[in-house]
Amino acid sequence: MGKMYLLENIVYKANMQVEGFAIVKNATVKTNSKGAAYLDMTLIDGGGDINAKLWDYNSELHGEYSADSIIKVRASVTLWQDIEQLRIDKIRKYNPDKDELDMTRLVPCAPFDSEYMYDELKTTAEGFSDKELSRLVLYMLEANKERLLICPAALKLHHAHRGGLLYHTLSILNLGKSVCANYPALDSDLVYAGIILHDLSKISELTVGEIGLASGYSVEGQLLGHINMGVAQIALAAKELGISDELRMLVQHIVLAHHSTPEFGSPRPPMFPEAEVVATLDMLDARMFEMFEALENTQKGGFTDRQWALDNRMLFKHGHGS
Repeated sequence: MGKMYLLENIVYKANMQVEGFAIVKNATVKTNSKGAAYLDMTLIDGGGDINAKLWDYNSELHGEYSADSIIKVRASVTLWQDIEQLRIDKIRKYNPDKDELDMTRLVPCAPFDSEYMYDELKTTAEGFSDKELSRLVLYMLEANKERLLICPAALKLHHAHRGGLLYHTLSILNLGKSVCANYPALDSDLVYAGIILHDLSKISELTVGEIGLASGYSVEGQLLGHINMGVAQIALAAKELGISDELRMLVQHIVLAHHSTPEFGSPRPPMFPEAEVVATLDMLDARMFEMFEALENTQKGGFTDRQWALDNRMLFKHGHGS
């Protein structure tokens, strides 16, 4: 993610203090080497996120904080291993009756309205020539709509923001339409269905609060993962709708194989062209997102830090054409 809006709110330049509102993405009480408690938090707003620590933490004095709560902090900006952190000096919970707050700057959101993105997926499924496949996809979209409208696509990596799952899915769908136009031998309905359903079970894999940010993984998500959960949910929906075994199996395989290899979580590689398209475009969209995010705050002619999610590569910002 990029730089937090909170970091724009400098209070005292001498020691780089900031003050403002943020969302608690996660908060854990830990103990230092001397046995003193401290609060280790990840704070987030519409611009980005940052690690923050409240030393000598006392719950009665400072309050208790959990994921998705909105707080106001005054903190000093520090560096640890060349990465900015916050040392919290003051903290309190957001008071909706007294505090003025622009929520659009607080929650990192997809660039498109969630209802619009959902409707784009639904309209595509309604247009399938294969009406059996259309019924399956529409059934699963409608059954998951409420949470799909806010769910991020990940906990920390690509599209980890409100509506990020829809944004990631729509982005791949648009790519898939171009690929199918270039390769007419592909079953476009099967490609689009696989794209729409490939990550749908992240809704259950992630623990997502009302504001649309993931604070962790659910128990089911930890034990099974979204790929296995997705295959099982397709089976249940197909049985409910009387979908043919062959079609159910093809859609299940696309979901099962969309991470390409066992190393990345897929127990089977893509074994027919439509599955290969979905897996390839899923990887492409995730990597493009990570690259653009990493390069956003990099000077032209400079390199990013090494990016763990991109095989530990440094990226170069060339500036050509801009």
